[in-house]
Amino acid sequence: MRILLIGGSGLISTPITRFLLERGDDVVLYNRGQTPLRVEGAVQQIIGDRDDYPAFEAHIAGLGRFDCVIDMVCFTPAQAESAVRACAGRTTQFIFCSTVDVYSRPAPSYPYREDSPREAISDYGRNKAACEDIFLAAHARGDFAATIIRPAMTYGEGGVIVHTFGWSTTYLDRMRKGKPIVVHGDGQSLWVTCHVDDVARAFVAAIGNERAYGKAYHTAGDNWMTWNQFHAGVAEALGVPLPRLVHIPTDVLAAVAPERAGISIFNFQYDTIFDNSAARTDLGFVQTIGWVEGVRRTVAWLDANRPIENSDLDTYEDRLIEAWDRVVRGLPVDG
Repeated sequence: MRILLIGGSGLISTPITRFLLERGDDVVLYNRGQTPLRVEGAVQQIIGDRDDYPAFEAHIAGLGRFDCVIDMVCFTPAQAESAVRACAGRTTQFIFCSTVDVYSRPAPSYPYREDSPREAISDYGRNKAACEDIFLAAHARGDFAATIIRPAMTYGEGGVIVHTFGWSTTYLDRMRKGKPIVVHGDGQSLWVTCHVDDVARAFVAAIGNERAYGKAYHTAGDNWMTWNQFHAGVAEALGVPLPRLVHIPTDVLAAVAPERAGISIFNFQYDTIFDNSAARTDLGFVQTIGWVEGVRRTVAWLDANRPIENSDLDTYEDRLIEAWDRVVRGLPVDG
């Protein structure tokens, strides 16, 4: 099959490309060329800027017809509208990488299902939901068969391990040095993770799959765990004792560290678990890589390719913990 990936060098794009090459597909990547490719094989790379809409659309028109287009880097309605103009009538299927952040927080009921209310609380989620609507409208018009895939926390080689303060790798350095770790709330909210290879296999399984036409799917993982368990798994993967977890209410973090804790404020503080049964049935989606093993792989890749940041150079978390401990010691004790 002839497949176009818009993107192709990112976290999920890389294993998708690898799996497609392994099965013998003709793969074309369209991206800015700013991130080195991490795949081996005969892949055609087109360098361009999708935000230059006339040039992007002309580029795609000049590439001929595709069996499937997978858009991994569409984040705004304007980009989605341009992608429809570029691909309508030029591909049988269009797969859009969306996100579970399209949903309301908290959920009206758990687990989230694909028809749960899409009332995102972030601009990122609202824009992705608007993109979904644009692609599904193109599907309804017959421009192409659209498929929507909504990953949750996807991690693995090429990425990092998220935490209360986002994506900084100082978190891993703190773990290795036995420093205390700030955790939003009481650490009991539920979270899911899925290794990038398992997510990528679902994208590949959707290609040419008529059961997936006009439908949306979760690829969110089934290993529901609390954030306390999340950190315990990271410590196990690193081969270190679990350091002290310092639980600080999320509203306090929102007041004192709104930028660092932004992802926890609009996402991590809520229970975030999903029903993956539709993807299991139609796409054969299955989680094959467990959390501890996945963290080991991710950290091994970081150690080999991207130096983990030295937490000694960023003292904010230590200062916050020290101040929080003083507050707690100053509270009146019952009795």
